[in-house]
Amino acid sequence: MGSRSIVRAALAGLCAAGFVGQAIAADLSTLPDTDYCAVAGTSNLVLTENIADLRGEVVRLMDESVAVADSSEWINSSRPVFVWASEAKVACGKAYGYLRTNYKDEDYINKCECFHSRMVEYMN
Repeated sequence: MGSRSIVRAALAGLCAAGFVGQAIAADLSTLPDTDYCAVAGTSNLVLTENIADLRGEVVRLMDESVAVADSSEWINSSRPVFVWASEAKVACGKAYGYLRTNYKDEDYINKCECFHSRMVEYMN
């Protein structure tokens, strides 16, 4: 499930629960069709040449994301920190899995870095 799908599903749930007004509920299809993690070019992580260094950084981002996703402070927060932490831990986990075989999957590395950045952005 993509980031846009998660946002739309969350809004649909809020609408069904009566937390969002009828004007928004009636027109979920008009949500901006923007990519929440559009990377203009290549992420900083992808530029890392040394696979061991890259693996270490991906693991660090994954560990931070897992800790946030497991924290009741963020699970119960009204901010979307938990959503981005969950997305980051999956993307970083997949990137790490590929890196263990010395394959540098740029798509998952970009997502890992971007989703983690979004998580941190909403924490502050």
